[in-house]
Amino acid sequence: MPDPDLAYLVEGTPEFDRYIAELRWAQRFALLNREEMMDRVVRQLSEWMGEPVVESERINCHHNFTQEERHFGKQVWLSRKGAISAQLGEPGLIPGSMGTASYVVEGLGNHEALHSSPHGAGREYSRTAARQTFTHEQLREAMAGIEFRDTDKFLDEIPAAYKDIDQVMADAASLVSVRHVLRQIVNVKGD
Repeated sequence: MPDPDLAYLVEGTPEFDRYIAELRWAQRFALLNREEMMDRVVRQLSEWMGEPVVESERINCHHNFTQEERHFGKQVWLSRKGAISAQLGEPGLIPGSMGTASYVVEGLGNHEALHSSPHGAGREYSRTAARQTFTHEQLREAMAGIEFRDTDKFLDEIPAAYKDIDQVMADAASLVSVRHVLRQIVNVKGD
């Protein structure tokens, strides 16, 4: 191939069909994994509170996925890399960093944007650059008032390593409407 980055599978071939089958399996696994995590959070919160938690809505929003959709009069395979689906009225979640706001949103169905919106703040610094740029003390300062595991392992997740989520949301005003703004009180991340 002239450029290996332009490699693709031809639709209708056994290779394409196998790829799509495996892709759908992985995306279904991810969806069920998110459901399991939420089930566990609800169960533990209910146990801690001593009474059942009543869910009013569950938003299971994925990003970095591929699905078949219709756009501009054509049936296409759409990959949302760094994006979420934002169909008209569809709920979604757009997180900031582990120390900034996150947004519960509703899609506006912007046709020009293929009914998509950003999936989060996005990185300003790569993980390696963040580890080389920021200090543990800066991480502590950025996370003041938020419970988190205080370790150097999270230096690459420091809020300053990400774009300004408020600017991202302002830029996405034609793609989603904001239903709720969430602020972190605890950050749970494995290490």
